[in-house]
Amino acid sequence: MSTSSIRRSTAVPGRNELRPDCSNCFALCCTAFGFSRSADFAIDKPAGTPCPNLGADFSCGIHDRLRPRGFRGCTVFDCFGAGQAVSQGLFDGVSWRDQPDSRSAMFAAFKVMRQLHEMLWYLAEAQDRAFDAETRNDVLELRLAIVKVAEGTVHEVLALDVGTLHERVRHVLMDVSGEVRGAYFASVDELDQRLQPGADLAGINLRRLRLYGADLRGACLIAADLRGSDLTAVDLLGADLRDARLEDADLSGALYLTQPQLNSACGNLATRLPGGLDVPGHWHASQNRSETWPT
Repeated sequence: MSTSSIRRSTAVPGRNELRPDCSNCFALCCTAFGFSRSADFAIDKPAGTPCPNLGADFSCGIHDRLRPRGFRGCTVFDCFGAGQAVSQGLFDGVSWRDQPDSRSAMFAAFKVMRQLHEMLWYLAEAQDRAFDAETRNDVLELRLAIVKVAEGTVHEVLALDVGTLHERVRHVLMDVSGEVRGAYFASVDELDQRLQPGADLAGINLRRLRLYGADLRGACLIAADLRGSDLTAVDLLGADLRDARLEDADLSGALYLTQPQLNSACGNLATRLPGGLDVPGHWHASQNRSETWPT
């Protein structure tokens, strides 16, 4: 992928353009962010330092063994294409190793760019799913404003008021969510009053239910049992799906689902996903688990 195609796009990027391309990135996710030893990471790593598994060519030395080696968190992460945008766009293909004094700015810009690209991911879906033409136009204008910043200079990216932009995006996403879920409000209310934004639903049994139109934005669904359930028009913006059971579930019509959410969950090849999202690699190994898991 050329620098011009990464940085100076002729159109607002769709979801296909918001996919990570590690071959064009200077391993920014392995350097900029820090992590602590936990169930997700086998070691402590301070922010701004290279992971000890990082190779001289910016590749991961244990990429095909991350989970068994204790680096499950790495398999969950997705930069939404921000890595190559910063590496090849903002910094013109010159790495932090070749130009050490760029390290601080590059890592800081990556943290901002990742948020911008995640917002663009959500807004691309919002524009596709909005019913009202005026709402679609509002979404497009916001997408264009974000792209303008993302394709600007390093200084412009770092000077951005990300908090204010997040708030603008949040309101637009909520408006579209309300439109999409509107036809399902009654059925959700009758189902379960616990299905609310930000609810603590860890370990809840929602197996084989029609959850049409539920607003689970920001909900804790850690280890929730959603096997065989239909999540059409369910708002999953920011929902915590770590170890959630998604085998045989239908998420093809879910709202605001991301690859990191799927990567943190458990599913199988029968799990139906929205377009633009991939079946996580670790799902293949456990695709038959739902047949033997205790009920």
